[in-house]
Amino acid sequence: MKEHEEYISQNIKRFDNTLVEFLQIPSVSAQPEHKKDIRAACEFLRNYLSRIGFSPRIIETPGHPILYAEHLKAEGKPTTLIYGHYDVQPVDPIHLWDSPPFIPVIKDGIIYARGAADDKGQLMAHVHALETFMHNGGELPINVKLVFEGEEEIASLHLDEFIEKNQEMLKSDLAIISDTAQFGKDMPALTYGLRGIAPCEVKVIGPNRDLHSGSYGGAVANPITVLCSMIAKLHDNDNRIAVDGFYDDVMPIQDWEREEFAKLPFDEMAYKRDLEVNELLGEKGYTTLERKWARPTLDCNGIFGGYMGEGQKTVLPSWAGCKITMRLVPKMDPVKVCDLLEAYLKQIAPPSVRVEVTKVSGAPAAIVSRDNPIMQAAEKALEYGFGRKPFWIREGGSIPTVNTFKELLGVDTILLGLCQPDCNAHSPNEFFGLDDFHRGIRSAVVLYKELSEMKV
Repeated sequence: MKEHEEYISQNIKRFDNTLVEFLQIPSVSAQPEHKKDIRAACEFLRNYLSRIGFSPRIIETPGHPILYAEHLKAEGKPTTLIYGHYDVQPVDPIHLWDSPPFIPVIKDGIIYARGAADDKGQLMAHVHALETFMHNGGELPINVKLVFEGEEEIASLHLDEFIEKNQEMLKSDLAIISDTAQFGKDMPALTYGLRGIAPCEVKVIGPNRDLHSGSYGGAVANPITVLCSMIAKLHDNDNRIAVDGFYDDVMPIQDWEREEFAKLPFDEMAYKRDLEVNELLGEKGYTTLERKWARPTLDCNGIFGGYMGEGQKTVLPSWAGCKITMRLVPKMDPVKVCDLLEAYLKQIAPPSVRVEVTKVSGAPAAIVSRDNPIMQAAEKALEYGFGRKPFWIREGGSIPTVNTFKELLGVDTILLGLCQPDCNAHSPNEFFGLDDFHRGIRSAVVLYKELSEMKV
C-alpha cells in the first residue's frame, strides 16, 4: 500500500483540479438545452479513462449516452461492476446559491458546486483509485467493468434496457455504487439495505360533472371530503398501516440491527430542531431510525381536486385525487402491496363514489447480508480510508439500479457512500468535503485489494 499512498499524495492536488474541471460542465439531464453539456461530460470521462489506460466507448441510447469501459487482465480474480452517473440535477432556485453552481468554489476544504457529491465527486474517487493502480503500466488487482450513465437524475430512462441487452458483457461477481452518504461527519457508514417503493395514484369519483355547491351541497357526496376520510383511515391509532395484509411479508428487524442502530450517535432533539417540529410521529414500538430505515410506510404525497385558483368558486367537484407512495422492506412485493391498497380503498369507500387506482412501476427493497464477503471487504476498506470502523446502516430511500443489478445480473451491490448526509444534493450549495474525496480514493484502493482475495 505504501506505493499507492505515495502516488495519491503526490497527485492529490491534480485529482482536486480534475474534479473542479469535471464540475464545470453543466450536465443537467432534465433540461434539453444542456444536451451538449451531457455529451461533454461523457467525453470528459472517456478522455480521462483513456489517458489512464482504459479503452472506453460511448454507447448511444435514445436519450443520453452511457460510457462503458473494462479492464479484464486479473485472471482468476473477481469481476467488479462499478456504476456512477455524470448527469446532475437542475440548479433552481438559482438565487439561493452562494456562488455560481458550475463555477466550483473551494472554501475551508470543501468544494461547492452542482454535482460535487451527487455524483461526480464520488464517481471520480473511483476513477482516481483505478488510476493509482494503473499508472506507469501497472495492473488492477481485480477485473473491472465501468458503467457511467447520463440519465440517473431523470429515472435512468434507458439503463435497464441497456443492461438487459448486454447481460453477457456486464457479467460480474459484484457491483459497487458510491451514490449514498456517511452517517455524519467523520462517521463512515456501510449502507447494507435500501427500502423499495410502490407508487400509485388514487381517484375518487362522484357526480358526472362539477356541481353548484349551493344547489347540490348536502345532497351529493363531495369527493374531496370522502377522499380525506379515506386517507384518514389508512393508519390506525398506533400509526400502523391499516391496509389488510400489508404486513404479511414484512421482514422483521433483527436483534443485531437494533443493537447497531442504538449505537449510532443520533440526536433526536437536534433532528426535531432541524425540522422545526415539536414531536416526531411514527409506528408505535420502533425508534426513529428503525422506522426510517427498516419499517414500511404509506404516505400521501399530494392531494388535488376542485377549484384551486384565485378567489372563490362555489363548486362541488366531480372528483378528487391523491398520490401515494409506500416504502417497502425486504420480501415485500410492490405489485402485491398496490393491489392490497386498491382492495382496501374500494372496501372503505362509500357507495356514493367510485374509486380508481392507477399503479406505477415500483421497486422492491434491497439488502445484503453483513456476512457477505463483499461487505467484509468494504468494512476493511472504509476503516483504512477513514481511520475508524464504519457504522452499519440502512437507507430509507430507494436506488432502483441496485434491484436491476440483482434481477438481471444476479449480483449484490456495495453501497460505498463517501459524502456527508447534509451535502445539499438536489439543493442549492451542494458540497463535497475534499477530505472525504481523498479518503474515498484511499478506501476504494483498499477495497479493490480486499476484493481480490475473494474466491470466485
